[in-house]
Parts: sequence; structure tokens; C-alpha cells
Amino acid sequence: MNLALTVAEVTAPVFLLAAIGFVWVKAGFEYEIAFVTRMSMTLGVPCLIFVSLMQTEIDPAALTTLSLAAVAAYGAVTAAILAITLILGLEFRTYLAPLIFGNTGNLGLPLALFAFGDEGLGYAVVVFAVMAIYSFTAGIWIVSGGGSLKRVIREPMVTATVLGAVFLWQGWTTPVFLTNTLSLIGQLAIPLMLITLGVAVARLSPRGLVRPIVLSTIKAGVCVVIAAAIGRAFDLPPVAFAVLVIQVATPVAVTSYLIAEKYGADSDAVAGLVVVSTVASVVYLPLILGVVMA
Repeated sequence: MNLALTVAEVTAPVFLLAAIGFVWVKAGFEYEIAFVTRMSMTLGVPCLIFVSLMQTEIDPAALTTLSLAAVAAYGAVTAAILAITLILGLEFRTYLAPLIFGNTGNLGLPLALFAFGDEGLGYAVVVFAVMAIYSFTAGIWIVSGGGSLKRVIREPMVTATVLGAVFLWQGWTTPVFLTNTLSLIGQLAIPLMLITLGVAVARLSPRGLVRPIVLSTIKAGVCVVIAAAIGRAFDLPPVAFAVLVIQVATPVAVTSYLIAEKYGADSDAVAGLVVVSTVASVVYLPLILGVVMA
């Protein structure tokens, strides 16, 4: 009973904030999702990543191990999803990237923070950074046929990750006034991302439900099994293990829909995956959290 209550306390704020965005749009209010997303990804999330890494008290060696585990996990997920798309005869440009990449920013970061505090957030930003770099290279290449290394280098999240890692490694800290400023900006990220998630889901129109339900179920199962196996193989400590499983198992990212729309893939099919997997995550993420916290 206590565990169930703890899980509910952790997950409720995440989905309630997303519900605010959903209700906001359904009530007919304006929400500039492109502007808010740009502000979050350009300012909020990079500041959150940098400060979290700089201030973390986690052993740098543990973060390195988790980084390698995240790379291995996403590599194994990619191989498994590629095999599944081949077996089912799915179009690569439409289905491969969404089934690989989860919503590690909008959902994974808040869940890790609420469940495991600053330690969990420190681990979560590492997995998020690995996923983001992979998504902005291989992910865009899969959908468009042309990934760009220059694009990755220019991404503020990548810069923030590298700088945060350097400050952590060297034991450096920014002046207090600057740290407080960056922390305040970073605090924008999580509520904005969650509300934006609700707005995006409210605006999406899934086309058919059978295929999205089947594929969302497959994605969740494959990701949980692989992440758990990789976590055990790397002998991750309990919190790092839990964060890896939760992050890799997050539902299809809203950015997958935006990328599909931009590069001419079947965005309606991706929209269905986003909506169905996000709704399903209301059930399965608390279950996963309950297991890893037990």
C-alpha cells in the first residue's frame, strides 16, 4: 500500500501537468507550441542539464558507466526494432525512429526527479543526452536520409552536456549568481515540457487504433526487457538501473511527429503512435516504477 501511494505521488504531478496542457487546448485557448518548444530546448533544458551535471554528487565513473549502458541499450533497441519492422513489413522512414526514441525529456526527466530526487535527475539527464544526440543524428538520417554532424554540434543540449561533464570532472562551479540564474531558467523546463506534451497530444489526430496499440505494446515490452538486461549486464547501482529502464521505456516522443511532418514521412501514423503510447504510459510507467522501486 505504501509503495502504491509513493508511485502515485511520483507519477500524478507528471500526468496532471500534461492534463493542464490538454485541457487548455480543448478549452480553446491559444498555445504557441513551436515557441514554447524552442524556448524549452534552447534555454530551459540545456540549463537544467548543465546545472544538474555540475552540481551532482554522483561519482563521475558511475555516470560514465551509465552513459555506456545507455549507448548499449539504444543500440540493442535499434537492432530489435529494425528486425521487427522488417518482419512486419513496416516503412522504415515512418516507423523505425518513433519506435526507437522515447519521450525521455518530457516524461523521463520529471519521473526521475520526482522518484529519486537530484540523484535520479543527474542520471536521467545522461540518458536523455545520449538519446538526444542519437536522435539528432541517426534519427534524422532515418527519416530524411541526411543527418548532419554540424547540426548536432550546434545543439545547445549537446554543448550543455559537454560543459556539464567537464565541470563535473574538474570539480568546477560557476559563481553563485550565475548558478542561481541558470537554475531558475532550468526550472522552466520540466513544467513547460509536460504542459506542451498535453497540448501536443490534444492536437494530434490518430488514424486508426489497432496498429498503434500493437506497436506501442511491442515498443514498451522490447524497451523494458532490453534496458533491464543491459542494466544488469553493466551492474548499475539501483537508482541508475531504475532510471535507465524508465528512460528507455518512455512512450513515443512528440518530436518524432514533428520530424516526420518536416521530412515527409507518414506523420498521421506517427501521431497515432504518440497518442496511443502516451495514454498507455499512464498505466505502464507507474507499474515499471513500482517494480524498480520495490
